[in-house]
Amino acid sequence: MPGLLRSVWDEPSPAAPPARVWRDWVLVGGFALAVVVETLARPDLPWRWFAAGVALAVLPTLLWRRTHPLPAVAAAFGACGLAPIVTGHDLGLNAFAFVLFLAYALLRWGSGREAVAGCAIIAAKVLLALLMGWMAAGDAIGAFGVLFAVSALGSAFRYRARARQRELDQVKLLERERLARDLHDTVAHHVSAMIIRAQAGLATAPSDPAAATDALRVIEAEASKALAEMRGIVRVLRTDEPAELAPAPRVADLHGLAGRHLVGPAVEVAVSGDVEDLPAPIGTAVFRLAQESVTNARRHARNATRIEVSVVADAASVRLQVSDDGESAPARATATAGGFGLAGMVERAGLVGGTCEAGPGPGRGWTVTAVLPRA
Repeated sequence: MPGLLRSVWDEPSPAAPPARVWRDWVLVGGFALAVVVETLARPDLPWRWFAAGVALAVLPTLLWRRTHPLPAVAAAFGACGLAPIVTGHDLGLNAFAFVLFLAYALLRWGSGREAVAGCAIIAAKVLLALLMGWMAAGDAIGAFGVLFAVSALGSAFRYRARARQRELDQVKLLERERLARDLHDTVAHHVSAMIIRAQAGLATAPSDPAAATDALRVIEAEASKALAEMRGIVRVLRTDEPAELAPAPRVADLHGLAGRHLVGPAVEVAVSGDVEDLPAPIGTAVFRLAQESVTNARRHARNATRIEVSVVADAASVRLQVSDDGESAPARATATAGGFGLAGMVERAGLVGGTCEAGPGPGRGWTVTAVLPRA
């Protein structure tokens, strides 16, 4: 119980309460009209113009009920609690019902300390009226019941808004992670190819300037692809520019990774089974996992001459295996684990209900194995 009370006391105010809007002015004007009409319609009400003056004086507190809920409650309920000292009885205007909006706003927009202090002020007002004989016991019980219901409603909307904000924060986090994976799997792939070509060009420039020139051409092409993909991602993120959306990569696009390059190991791709009717998320995941695995092998596999990409699809799942014949050195594991590639691969496989593992191959080299459900 002490922990619960402490958590209530330390509860912060909701961030960014809404600014005053035209509906607030309509609310104040409507209750002001109600006060005047009720005052004119009830000539038998004692001290009716005094009660109307008190109501009209505290009515503007509705305009500050969100940004300053505690001062608004203190002003309104304090005036309603002290005014009967002058009249000797409760003010009796039904239009004073507008204070219920203040009780709601106190629990909806106030901090824990403000809520506790405001509830104490409200309770003190009702108890004072009961003890002074200005209010019957049944009326006091009814007043407590109405105020409790209004306060509970404010608390419910407060925590509903907080739960909604947590959901939005979670969605934003997942979207950031997705963008990070896409950036790593697309742009980083081309940047890695540029690094490899640049290293090869530097190594061959003294003896074979033509090979260095070819390396520069490849770097230029890879840089253009990376820039195009980066611009495509930026267009998707911006709302003021039209995005030219391209089809998501599929398993059939894996053959674009195959071939023997001027530098680095050759890539061999083998696909078996029915992969034509794979759902788009599964096909894209297979391609991105294979692309990242090939990139890692070309960057980290020492003395590798071949990278094998194998995709086997059956009725229940799709199995991807990417292996190379490089050296199985401990530094390979350290370099792979130190980046974001492997973590992104595990996350990407997990998002579609699959698994992804990486480690030394049975003989030599490095093997990445991913199993994704077909559905």
